[in-house]
Amino acid sequence: MDADLSHHPKFITEFIDKQKEGDYDVVSGSRYIRGGGVYGWDFKRKLISRGANFVTQILLRPGASDLTGSFRLYKKDVLQKLVDSCVSKGYVFQMEMVVRARALGYSIGEVPITFVDRVYGESKLGGSEIVQFVKGLLYLFATV
Repeated sequence: MDADLSHHPKFITEFIDKQKEGDYDVVSGSRYIRGGGVYGWDFKRKLISRGANFVTQILLRPGASDLTGSFRLYKKDVLQKLVDSCVSKGYVFQMEMVVRARALGYSIGEVPITFVDRVYGESKLGGSEIVQFVKGLLYLFATV
């Protein structure tokens, strides 16, 4: 989860309940399923996030709706295997964790979350991160 509390801790109990309900290996917070949402973003930021998730869904078929978010719960052994198998850095890492989890046969559950834009600090999302995301997407498409 983001350390600036833009991912609200109130959702943690829902993550735990979801994990217990289906014995999921990974539980991902999703802004893009019923009950989820984003507040405080301008149109451009929403378009970038939605667009990245849309393209990812088409190319990688990850079985999860929100690959650009980072609010997740992992079983400890699963997390270690995923971290060891991932090669990406930055925003692509978030996507790669879910794509590799699915490729390795791990189960993924989703919990709706609301994301409120940062009160303190700024997002690191810029042109170079978008280029890295596209490179990572193509790399995963070719290798996973």
